Amino acid sequence: MSKQIRLKDDVYERIEANKRDDESFSDAVERLIGGRSLRDLRGVFDENRVNEMRDAIETTDRVDRDEIREITERFG
Repeated sequence: MSKQIRLKDDVYERIEANKRDDESFSDAVERLIGGRSLRDLRGVFDENRVNEMRDAIETTDRVDRDEIREITERFG
């Protein structure tokens, strides 16, 4: 099934400029918007798992910052 949409001229021109020769406009739009949205993941993880993941990311960020600071001090 297909839908008809209206685009501003400048938006259409941007899509057309980024469209590859072998793809349709639908293919180009899908590629340009990056496929799935983070909203598609809503409800996949429970709150505990989200908190565990957030903590792991924050810990990794902290370790990375500490390593960068150490390297900067050593060579700075």
